[in-house]
Amino acid sequence: MNWKKEIKSWGLILAVFAFLYFTGLITPIMGGLQSVLLSTGLIKPKITLVNKENLDFDYSGRFLNVDGQVVNLGDYKGKTIFINLWATWCPPCRAEMPHISELYKKVGNTENLEFLMIALDKDFEKSKKLLNDKGWSFPIIHASYGLNQSLQSESIPTTLVVSPEGKIIFYHEGMSNFDTEEFRSFLIGKGL
Repeated sequence: MNWKKEIKSWGLILAVFAFLYFTGLITPIMGGLQSVLLSTGLIKPKITLVNKENLDFDYSGRFLNVDGQVVNLGDYKGKTIFINLWATWCPPCRAEMPHISELYKKVGNTENLEFLMIALDKDFEKSKKLLNDKGWSFPIIHASYGLNQSLQSESIPTTLVVSPEGKIIFYHEGMSNFDTEEFRSFLIGKGL
């Protein structure tokens, strides 16, 4: 009769998972758990590039801001740009958002440093709602017109930093806690 207990246990686990999945609660719960993991400091961004170091950044591209106005990438030439590709349905994206929000609060007003949080949701309203609900103040734009070659990635979240000279100087696929002293110094140092 041990196998009956095993089946009941697995049935209960599957029922809980199914409930969370079908109610849409799985994404915020997983994102919250991953955010707690990031807060421990165990996962930090590596300030080195493997294969995209010193590649020229492609400034071609247009996006929509929250007011529906077109944002041209070319307008950011000559500045340091922190770019993050994300979506509301992505738990690792949601996990790193509070840390990016804190980073933005600390360095967002730095001269010649811009934040471009590029939402990949089909429905931009979902992205705007998440920001509103969480009280995050960093600027978001929507990939309404697609992504150029420099922004293509195999996974999200993906974060990159572009130097004022137009070179990709940081590239990271996956979640990370970017609100560290080391990363803030790296980011501000590149903006000077």
